[in-house]
Amino acid sequence: MIAYFKKIPFLFVAVSPFFLNSCASVFQDDDYTAYFGGEIINPNSENVYLCRNNEIIDTIKLDKNNRFFKKYDSLTPGMYTFKHEPEYQYIYFDKNDSLMIRLNTHEFDNSLTFCGRGDQKNNFLIELFLKNENDRNASFDIYDNDLKTFEKQIAAYHKEKKAFYERRKEDIEWNEDFDIYAKTMLDMPYLAQKEIYPLAHKFRTSEDICRHLPKNYYDFRKKIDFNDEKLTHFAPFVRYLTSMMNNVSCREGGTDKSLENNIKKLEVADSIFTNQKVKNAVLNNIAFMYMLEDQNMMNNNKFLEKYFKLSTDKEKQKEIKKIAEATQTMSPGKRLRNINLIDSNDNKLDFGSVINKNTVVYFWTSEAKSHLEAAHKRASELKAKYPNWDFIAINIDDSNEAWKTALKRHGLNGLELHATNFKEIKDKWVITKIHRAMLINADGTIKNAFVSLFDANFENYLK
Repeated sequence: MIAYFKKIPFLFVAVSPFFLNSCASVFQDDDYTAYFGGEIINPNSENVYLCRNNEIIDTIKLDKNNRFFKKYDSLTPGMYTFKHEPEYQYIYFDKNDSLMIRLNTHEFDNSLTFCGRGDQKNNFLIELFLKNENDRNASFDIYDNDLKTFEKQIAAYHKEKKAFYERRKEDIEWNEDFDIYAKTMLDMPYLAQKEIYPLAHKFRTSEDICRHLPKNYYDFRKKIDFNDEKLTHFAPFVRYLTSMMNNVSCREGGTDKSLENNIKKLEVADSIFTNQKVKNAVLNNIAFMYMLEDQNMMNNNKFLEKYFKLSTDKEKQKEIKKIAEATQTMSPGKRLRNINLIDSNDNKLDFGSVINKNTVVYFWTSEAKSHLEAAHKRASELKAKYPNWDFIAINIDDSNEAWKTALKRHGLNGLELHATNFKEIKDKWVITKIHRAMLINADGTIKNAFVSLFDANFENYLK
């Protein structure tokens, strides 16, 4: 069990007198003054971003001591996020809250603490988040179990967290708006596990349990408000929706055909979401994920035709079109568009110049340590098994220094390159998820630009 957060005193409060004064102030009904500040240990960049609904509303620079402080004359109460690339976390502001954060980027979520007016609610959120992450990381094997055992286990996890939620709700006495987020963070991971179970059980045990589920197995869906705009960009809710959408075809027999599956997801989204804003957000998520998994151009056109018919979000439609156009430049036989790369000696390289034989290209960031280690271990094993293939690791950190530090810390001495402009590699090579890998022919042409080192059938490409 994760211990309760201890309140860590901030050693730099003397530099923030407005923050201290605000804690004792009496605010007027029409006064929405709020304060946000903190300290970032081992920062990755010089900025902290305050965001709402995935849009940056303020960019705050760190000072020479890696601290920041900002007074807002008017800040609408509600859920926000703060970002220190590439990580982010939630922060909830009530009227006149004065919140200070402290975190170490080497352990971003685990080190995060809040203090000041409004700190209790936010410390509750991060602790519940960590409990969920701890359960998720420790629960992969539960999907091997029979349905009765599985449901008993996840119910026990949920019961424990619900008791924690109820204690803190009583102690803090938070308002109904905050409770929407607290309850969602409590319930959605639990319900997502129920959505995941039929497919994960089949994948892990080869037993197709879908047709044998009780008729009332999905009754919990009836209690979910799918059209609450406040939850449109809230990660626990979005993850649940992703799990549900992946599961929609299960009771109908299922299919391994990506196009049919994803068109079905669009149709389900159209049927259950009546709020167009929420519907657009879900349709966009389905489209983004699909465009990165199925690179059959005819399939893409069929999918996009359906997506454009249902979506009214013109801006996101432009982004989807941009991804579709970029993927067309990465079909087999074509050459990758050039991007800015450097080696560990800061030498600028042309990508084509480092291709001498069949090559696997994979990606990593120092902020995803488990993937960093797993990807390099997998590449090393494959290199020993298939010496006729080269393996190039490309780091996508914003900071050149962070990349070099990670190289030394992890003893990485293979063919390591750094992409100096993440937006460029994202746009030209469609790198939107770290698990992507690419297969390049010895002549520099593309063999397959959309694979994963951890695909069960990956070695077939190397034979």
